[in-house]
Amino acid sequence: MGKWLEYCLETGADKLDALTAALTGRGVPGLVIEDEADFRRFLEENRQYWDYVDEALAERMRGAARVKFYVPADPAGEAEAQGYLAGLTDISLTVTPLDEEDWANSWKRYYKPLDIGQRLRVVPQWLAGEPAPGRVELLLNPGLTFGTGSHPTTQLCLEAVERYAGAGDRVLDLGCGSGILSIAALRLGAGSALGVDIDPKAPDVAYENAALNGIGRGSYQVLAGDVLGDDALRRQLAGEGWDLILANIVADVIIPLSAVVGPWLAPGGKFLCSGIIDSRAGEVRAALEGNGFAVLEERERKGWYAYACAWTGGEAGGHG
Repeated sequence: MGKWLEYCLETGADKLDALTAALTGRGVPGLVIEDEADFRRFLEENRQYWDYVDEALAERMRGAARVKFYVPADPAGEAEAQGYLAGLTDISLTVTPLDEEDWANSWKRYYKPLDIGQRLRVVPQWLAGEPAPGRVELLLNPGLTFGTGSHPTTQLCLEAVERYAGAGDRVLDLGCGSGILSIAALRLGAGSALGVDIDPKAPDVAYENAALNGIGRGSYQVLAGDVLGDDALRRQLAGEGWDLILANIVADVIIPLSAVVGPWLAPGGKFLCSGIIDSRAGEVRAALEGNGFAVLEERERKGWYAYACAWTGGEAGGHG
């Protein structure tokens, strides 16, 4: 098993670019740069896709202006690192030994089986085989980014899926990410599901998680695309007569979706939406009701809201 040394160089935000350039010029491979200013800029430029940021990540990035690199934990690696560092000033240096296996897998300790609602149990892939009587096991690989079931918004939506998914249902999962919601619906007896996500990585992630649960492409499909911006994709989805439409996204996406998806539902179909921070909940509910939905259920957890809705604003879509 390989051993490594992590060299972490802390500096001032105004000196970060110069430090990075100096290390790059000395041939340091694989720099990891953590900069709070870049982090905040990224969030601001992509705020239409998020309403919340993981608290642990935000804390780690607070005041960050650091560069990390890694060398083998042996005399040659240490000598190499000293060459990279020679003459550098205005830095605070921390050296941390790492085992390769610990480095690759240390994040796994944070994931445990999670019971949700009355019937579901979300289980990390490497803990499969620990049965829970009366629970439907939903295997996930949390190392594949996206949602894992730990956030209140995902839990609220999973609980709603448990209540409203029926045997044989056709399910549309908008902003599917890891596929956790639509895969849960299939595990609970839905007949087929289609996931859509704006992130081009989502199909591979969702298909891998589906395979972990014995779900193949005969009953589950995933597309990368923007439902709000792609007319052809909207036309493709509109005539399907969905029994359940899921959207665990953010308020700024759910509001325009509420003006689109009602006619996509089959008679008696439900629209389940979550990911709504408390300061936007009233606005989202008003948009839902203004666009022809009757709110059947409003649930809140830790400042996050979810709605279960029925379409009343016009003629529902058919199963054609």
